[in-house]
Formats: sequence, structure tokens, C-alpha cells
Amino acid sequence: MAKKDLISVVDMKAEWPALVDLAIKLKKERGHHGDPLKGKTLAMMFEKPSTRTRTSFDIAITELGGHALYLDVSKMQMGHGETVEDTARVLSRFAHGIMYRAFDYKMMDKLGEWATIPVISGLDNLEHPCQALADIVTVKEKFGECRGRKLVYLGDGNNVCNSLLYACAIMGIDMVACCPATRMPNAEIMMKAADIARENGSKIIASHEPQEACKDADVLYTDTWISMGDTTSEAEAIKIFQKYQINDDLLSIASPDCIVMHCLPAHRGQEITNSVIEGKHSVVFDQAENRLHAQKAVLYTLLKD
Repeated sequence: MAKKDLISVVDMKAEWPALVDLAIKLKKERGHHGDPLKGKTLAMMFEKPSTRTRTSFDIAITELGGHALYLDVSKMQMGHGETVEDTARVLSRFAHGIMYRAFDYKMMDKLGEWATIPVISGLDNLEHPCQALADIVTVKEKFGECRGRKLVYLGDGNNVCNSLLYACAIMGIDMVACCPATRMPNAEIMMKAADIARENGSKIIASHEPQEACKDADVLYTDTWISMGDTTSEAEAIKIFQKYQINDDLLSIASPDCIVMHCLPAHRGQEITNSVIEGKHSVVFDQAENRLHAQKAVLYTLLKD
């Protein structure tokens, strides 16, 4: 059987709903699901610093009975001239899976192409699929059903937004990408997501007007205004994104039972106010916890014999 990767959300499009359900199941069974990945090793390659990705993947495979190996790319031969092709082939002889947190999606794709074991994206500059899985798990937990819900993403159309477009389309969630015209998500991804959404009876919508977009929203979602590799100054980012801030005024337009999400780290007072992130609608820390359970579901599905 051919190996499977999770580099883009659509790599596991067919398995996505089952991954969501498995994550919720594994969360409920935490501490009581045995050691299904006993003897399995996950090589974790990091080009970019991390709190949630490193911690959640390490704990996830440990609780499933396996072992995580942390690899700082700056201290690997790949960071000093060895090709990604050779690195992929060597690690494939040692480990059972690779998690890679990369700056450039082209490097991620190349690693997946040459590795003979599953490659899981821990983030690159195009997508963040494991974050999107945790997000959908959170939506399903809070509402019981995803289909027919409305999620509004506000701010920079970055890697998180790109993966959310695919994930919402697969799950039948209407998604509004509400971003400045110069900071919209990847156009090709938006078009592909819109096609998937039509198959599932939902809609992918672009907007530049938060007051209009947030009407009757079930989920308000934001991320940092300055993404990985972005050279925009803080003053310029505030000028570009100020009206996209999630605050009490925007929250009052949304559905009364709306939940507020942020993938963290948050810059309070910029993309989200302190009163909202600490308020009764916030599920930000439930969402962060669900990274652990979402990654367990991915590891279980890709690495289990």
C-alpha cells in the first residue's frame, strides 16, 4: 500500500471526517487507549521555533506508546548543504514518520516526495493542516455538528486561513475569508476549496467588510497580523488590519452562541482584544488543547500497522 502524507489538508480529504471523530474519541479515552504505536518513532524536524506543535506532537506519540526525536534543522546536515532528498531517504530508513515544521512549502513537498514514510506538516508558509484539524474538532465539540455552520476568518489570509478553507469545505461549513484586498488567502486554494464546498452543500466566500461578514456567524476566527517570514512592520500591520480586529463590537453582530477562536500565539490588543479572548465566547484554550488530540488521530491513522 502506498504511504500517505499530511502536507495539505486535501492529502487526507477522504479521511478528514473520520480524523475529526477519532480525535474526539481519543480525547475521551485519554489514558485508556493502550499503546497502539508501541515501537514507532517520529522524527520531528524544526526550522521554526514552536510551543504547541513540538509539545503536542511529542506528548501525542508518547501517550500512544511511541517515541519522538527532536531534530533542529540548523544543527542537521540538511542545514549545511546536504540535500532534502538525501535527508528524506536517510530518515526513512530510521524512523516510522516525519513531522516537519518548515519555512518553505517547496521544501515540505520535496521531503514528502522523497521520503518513503509518512510526512506530516507541522506548518509551512502555505498551509497548517494539523491546526485546521484541531479547529474542526473544536467546532464539532462545541456545536455537535459542523454542517451548516458559518465560520468567519478575519485578518491575514495566511497558511492557517488556507488550510481552514479546505477543512471547512470538506466538513460542509460556510467560510468567509474576510481579509484586506492585498492580504487575501491563496487564490488557487480558494478556488479549489470553493469546488469542494459545492460538493458538500456549503460556500466559500471572500469579503473585505467585517461588519457585513460577521452577521450571524457561529465562529469568529483570527490569527496574528504578521505571519511567518512577513517583513511588514507592526505599525504598518495595525494600519492594514485594524478594522479586522475581533472585539466586542464585532462579537455583538455574530450569533448569540458564537465561539471565538485563535490559533495562538495571540497579540492581545491587536488582532483580538483581551476582553474577547478572556470572555465567555472564547474557546481558544480548548482549541489549543485539541492540537494534542488531533495530532494523535493523525499519528494513529498514518503510523499504525
